[in-house]
Amino acid sequence: METLQKKYGLWTATSMVVGVVIGSGVFFKADDVLKMTNGNIYIALVAWILGAMAMVFGALVVSEFAQRIEKANGIVDYYERAYGKRMGYLMGWFNGILYYSPLSAILAWISATYTLVLFNVPQGDNSNATWVIAFIYIAIIYIMNYFAPVLAGKLQVTTTVIKLIPLGLIAIVGTIFGLRNGVLLEGFIGGAEEASNHMGSLSSAVVSTAFAFDGWISAVTINNEIKDAKKNLPRALVIGAIIVLIVYVSYFLGIVGVLGASTIIDLGDNAVNVASKALFGGPAGVLLSLFVVISCLGTLNGLIIACIRMPFSLAIRGQGPMPKLLSKVNKRTQMPTYSVIYSFALSCIYLFIWYGSLNNLFGRYIAIDEIPIVLIYGFYILLHIWYMIHFRDLKPIRRYIIPILAIFGSSIIVYGGITNPSIGFYLIISITIILFGLLFYGEQNV
Repeated sequence: METLQKKYGLWTATSMVVGVVIGSGVFFKADDVLKMTNGNIYIALVAWILGAMAMVFGALVVSEFAQRIEKANGIVDYYERAYGKRMGYLMGWFNGILYYSPLSAILAWISATYTLVLFNVPQGDNSNATWVIAFIYIAIIYIMNYFAPVLAGKLQVTTTVIKLIPLGLIAIVGTIFGLRNGVLLEGFIGGAEEASNHMGSLSSAVVSTAFAFDGWISAVTINNEIKDAKKNLPRALVIGAIIVLIVYVSYFLGIVGVLGASTIIDLGDNAVNVASKALFGGPAGVLLSLFVVISCLGTLNGLIIACIRMPFSLAIRGQGPMPKLLSKVNKRTQMPTYSVIYSFALSCIYLFIWYGSLNNLFGRYIAIDEIPIVLIYGFYILLHIWYMIHFRDLKPIRRYIIPILAIFGSSIIVYGGITNPSIGFYLIISITIILFGLLFYGEQNV
């Protein structure tokens, strides 16, 4: 069985968690959450904390699997152990076809959109230039991951550190500013007093924040390439989840401290630019746009790292399409050549589907950015249940309380997806594609 070299350390694995989760959404979710809570800062903060439950406690559950199992691609390994080879294969097929590939196309498009914003090109998010740049970003990052995978890992760490700089500055300076001017204290006192009147809006706000925390599971796709993976991968999952939670909550407090809830709601997605200019001056807006582009590209790189590993992890088991071909590893680059080509093609196909969706080529909008996330959390619930039943050697808090909290967090996201009016159509398409994958299921020798 072909294997990939162990070339990544703890911080690359941690940056897969932090770097993939923190993309563009963190900069623009504050106004959405405040709108849903009618400007109540107290309820909005509770929503951010509850929204992190699926990530933080899910990471604790998966870290236990990571300590016990190390093969080739964690999520496939864990489901194979829990529910058998066929279920492990279907999870790998789902992640490769319906999860990482469409999200990589979305992030390429978002990166291209903000690149045009950075250079003040007034072409919007659906110009020809946007789609050309998105394709170029996908191509460059796939090429880099194939010819220089170690460099791709270092890029993941670097972009993660860079994206934390503006978030940290706004969090620290904004919170101090908010405490001095009384905005935060007044908002919390008033919000707590009125909390009972706005609890009905809490669930919608939690769903909105929960989507912003997605992507942490990507770190397990490189588990057999992490040095001392049974120690470093669990640490990366837990450390990464905690970092993301702290960053999101502190950033929210910082931007509220600068502008106040009502102003953020009025400004919408432009609130982050106004806040940065208020704190650091006019040039800060341009600098922030650069940080957003870097942030998005870091997330795209992490997703593409995961995209490449999914078909390879199935192929080395003799499963999936063309397993003998997709399992071949180039001796010079130590990367699976045909898995890279296969994944690149999938990302490009989804980029075209997203283009067609925004330009009404298919007669309806296709939400390739939402439904995969809902389905993946539904699958996580199955893993959490198995964990409680079979890991009998754990103490009660570790065995029951943590997975129950993870199930609760995942259920909130699933509930949010069920409320989508087009859920029936998307589920039929998704289930059809998942079942189609059974045509390529087998246990051939490769």
